[in-house]
Amino acid sequence: QSQVVESGGGLVQPGGSLRLSCQFSGDSFSWYAITWFRQAPGKGREEVSCISANGTNAKYIEAVKDRFTVSRDNAKNMGYLQMRELKPEDTAVYRCAVRSMFVPTMCSMTWSEMNFWGQGTQVTVSS
Repeated sequence: QSQVVESGGGLVQPGGSLRLSCQFSGDSFSWYAITWFRQAPGKGREEVSCISANGTNAKYIEAVKDRFTVSRDNAKNMGYLQMRELKPEDTAVYRCAVRSMFVPTMCSMTWSEMNFWGQGTQVTVSS
């Protein structure tokens, strides 16, 4: 059974940085695209970013573009979300999810299409 575990969340001041990690336990990690979602208190789940299975393509929502960078290391079965210039509105539980992709250069931002996902890691941006 494949598993996804996130880590790296915490409390950070506005303007600070955090790097979230996503550990995948299972086979064929290089076939899976990675997507990061977040859910703020009292709000619905929101897609944040995704990266293709081969790492060549990435997508971001407008709210995080130019501040967040998604990456992966297929040799380590790891995905990452580097977050900079954090704002209070970035406060949320961040979850990593993976989806097997027939086309290695594509990724999905749709939750219902994910195959596996983690429990999430809390990110709190506050002074």
